[in-house]
Amino acid sequence: MTSDEYASARRVDQQAGVMRTVRRTLLALAGMLGFAFALVPLYDVFCNLTGLNGKAASQAKAAVAMEIDESRWISVRFIVQQGQGLSWTLEALDESFRIHPGGQYSARFVFINHADRAVRGRAVPSVSPSEGSLHLRKITCFCFQEQTLAAGERRELPLVFQVDPDLPEDIRDLTLAYTLYPVALAASDNDDDV
Repeated sequence: MTSDEYASARRVDQQAGVMRTVRRTLLALAGMLGFAFALVPLYDVFCNLTGLNGKAASQAKAAVAMEIDESRWISVRFIVQQGQGLSWTLEALDESFRIHPGGQYSARFVFINHADRAVRGRAVPSVSPSEGSLHLRKITCFCFQEQTLAAGERRELPLVFQVDPDLPEDIRDLTLAYTLYPVALAASDNDDDV
């Protein structure tokens, strides 16, 4: 084999190696992208199955007649946070409760729309510690559906809840946090998006 033939064969081998590397890199990139898109639904399924990470129920649960454990006190605290791009204020009128597990309690929240147009938003709940989410029963909650407030509207909405007496003894404090997020209005509702 002449030196020109050898150099040509070597270039072909190098090009084939580069193409293999490019294909493997693109395949790995596609796999990572697919995994990134699948991660959120997989995480939701995991949280639904295990009740971990404080993901609170997003549907109403019927009130259950529970034996009230008057030997225990649980502190329940409410925190509200503002998501990006929402011109609302959410305030917990009842910032904290001292409750007996098994009892039914009602907290009040006030929504205020500071915009000059109707705005739709949703409050997304989470519970801390995460194990507490398994024992918190929301009977009535504004977080079960989107809320639409007219320009300047102020609305008081309730949260009716129970804490299961089976809450582990070492949990003495529960924090229920709500984060407000904007939801786009349909074109028939408003020409602008939130």
